[in-house]
Amino acid sequence: MTNQDPQTPEDREAEKQARREAREAAIAAAPLAVVHVESTGIHPSTSRMVSLTIMTLSPEGEIVDEFFEIFNPGGDTGPRHLHGITAEEFEQAHTVERYLRRINTLLDGRTVIMHNVPRTWGFVLGETRSALRALQRRQRSRNRNRRGRRRVGRPPRPVALIDTLASARRLGLPLEDTRVRAVARELGIPSPSPVASVERALLSAEVVSRETAEIIADIYDAEAARGELATYDPTSLRADRFGLQRSAVRVDAMEASAATENPGAFTPGKPLQPGMEFVVSPDIAVDPDEVISSGIAAGLTYNEKITRQTSLLVCNRTSVLRGKAMHADRKGIPLVSDADFLALCK
Repeated sequence: MTNQDPQTPEDREAEKQARREAREAAIAAAPLAVVHVESTGIHPSTSRMVSLTIMTLSPEGEIVDEFFEIFNPGGDTGPRHLHGITAEEFEQAHTVERYLRRINTLLDGRTVIMHNVPRTWGFVLGETRSALRALQRRQRSRNRNRRGRRRVGRPPRPVALIDTLASARRLGLPLEDTRVRAVARELGIPSPSPVASVERALLSAEVVSRETAEIIADIYDAEAARGELATYDPTSLRADRFGLQRSAVRVDAMEASAATENPGAFTPGKPLQPGMEFVVSPDIAVDPDEVISSGIAAGLTYNEKITRQTSLLVCNRTSVLRGKAMHADRKGIPLVSDADFLALCK
């Protein structure tokens, strides 16, 4: 038996180039990926991702590849009505670590579509980073007496994130319910009721999650046909104290200390005063970062939550109040539209 000749540097470079070209061709064939997660709670910092659905799409919107897995969080699995996963399914499930390479293959280099990017991307990024730390700890334990370090992986690297919920708000849709199926109905897309039902409860978690991902894809198509999509550079986002992936502009504003004492509530018809505390509702049509940046530049203080010290709420909704608008109205806090607020900040 003869030994094979060792690869030359040219051979190795040719192999790398072939892999790059194959990867580029795969992304060109399916440049989009729809992502949906189920979790044990609302915030990534205090909850766990228990299932992940990914569908890659062709430029024409056809499904090219699919992924669905249930993850065992190794502890509290949360209420079943949140995710539809049974105790038996959790017992048979693996952790996220097992699927890191597959997740990266599906998301790297693609434009990823999600409904509520801060929460969804917060869970995906938080869980993959946590899985990597666990792998690194095990590797250090195994290689304690060995030289050198071996790379265990990295979080996924999409090129852009599109938020179908934020896009719906920028289109000015009157969203009384922000869940996927409710937004789809508001856009005229045939969709099951967002209200929980016995029929849906009898379906498997995989069937419901796949249906949700397909509806998110339909919402994306409808919004893309109507106007501008809310698109984010993943590298410009970072986790807030709840683990939600927010813009650096927003997180910096949340963490900044007040430079001036709050003079009190805003009086409509009068100018803004330095130190006034403002909150931004999701119910606005412009990019929230523009509103927050303008307020900070005008000497105001940003807060994420309505309190009795809030001077004003930036909100375009003045009827059927809900969420922040409802709380502000109950506390007698003025509501100012995004256009009026930007004008006042000049």
